[in-house]
Amino acid sequence: MLKQVPIVKDIQWLQRIQWIIDPVSYMEKAKKVNPDIFLVDIGGFGNRGIFVNSPEMIQYILTHDRKELTAAGDVNTILKPLLGDFGVIMLDGERHKRRRQLLMPPFHGERLRVYGELITKLTLAAIEEQTLERPFLARTLTQEISLQVIMQVVFGIYQGERYQKIKELLTYLADTFSSPVSSAFLFIPSLQKDWGPWSPWGNFLIRRKQLDDLIYTEINERRSQLNKSRTDILSLLMAAKDEAGEPMTNLELRDELMTMLFAGHETTATAMAWALYWIHREKGVKERLLKEIDSLGREYDPMEIVRLPYLSAVCNETLR
Repeated sequence: MLKQVPIVKDIQWLQRIQWIIDPVSYMEKAKKVNPDIFLVDIGGFGNRGIFVNSPEMIQYILTHDRKELTAAGDVNTILKPLLGDFGVIMLDGERHKRRRQLLMPPFHGERLRVYGELITKLTLAAIEEQTLERPFLARTLTQEISLQVIMQVVFGIYQGERYQKIKELLTYLADTFSSPVSSAFLFIPSLQKDWGPWSPWGNFLIRRKQLDDLIYTEINERRSQLNKSRTDILSLLMAAKDEAGEPMTNLELRDELMTMLFAGHETTATAMAWALYWIHREKGVKERLLKEIDSLGREYDPMEIVRLPYLSAVCNETLR
C-alpha cells in the first residue's frame, strides 16, 4: 500500500523549513496536489509521515494490518530530546503493548471518579478567578487548568517549593518550542549543539536537567516513603509490575511522566480553547449545552457529566 502513496516532491530540507515556518499552509498546499493521501519527510531523522484525508483511506488504516504502517516510536523520534527513550509513545510492538498494560489501570473505575472530582474542583477555582465583563485569553486559562490537573492528578504534588519549580520549568520548556524558530531545534538535529548556557540548545539542556533532578528526587522520596493510600498516577505507576513481577525503573517512570506532562499539557489546553471558540461561534450550541448541564442540578457526581449525550458529542466533534 505504502508504495502507492504519492510523495510530496519538494526537497527534504525545504519541506522541513516550510513545515517549521507555516505547517498549516504546507499541508493545504500538499492537499491541493494530493487530496486523499500524501507522504512527506519533515522529521529530519530519515522517517516519513503519512497525511490522510480520505474516509476510505482512514478506514483502510483502521481495519488492516498495522505492521504495514510506520511504527509510532520511529515517527516520534523527534521528541526524544524532551521525552526520552522509554515513554509509551516511543515504544513499538510488544514493548508498547506491555507498557500500555501497565499504564491503563489508573484510568479505570473508582480512580476516574477521584480524578473527576479533582478536575472539577480545579476548573471551578480557575474560572472563579476571572473577572466578570472583562475579556480573557481562553488559551491562557485552559493552559493553567491543564497544568494544575497534571501536577495534582499525575504528579500528586499540590503545593510547596518543588511544586512551583516543576511548574515553572514545565511552562518554560513548553514555551521553548512554541515558536517556529525555537522548534527548529527539534526538526533539525544539526542545530542541537551545546555552546554553553547562553546558547539556545545549551540553555534547554540545563533546564531539562533541572526538571529531571526534581522528578528523580520526587520518585526516590516516594520509594523511601511508600504510601499505599495515594491515588496519583505516579504512585500507581510505581506500584505497578509487569508479567515478570518487575516494577518500572526510575528512568522509565521519568520518561512516562514527561510524556504525560507535555503530551497532556499543551494538547489538552489547545483542545479546550478550541471547544470554547466553537461553542460560542456556532449558534445555539452554547445554550443547548448549558441547558443539558443545568439538568444535573447543583449537586452531581462528576461521572454524570461524562454520560451527557450532547456534551459528549461536542467533545468528540472538537477532537475530530
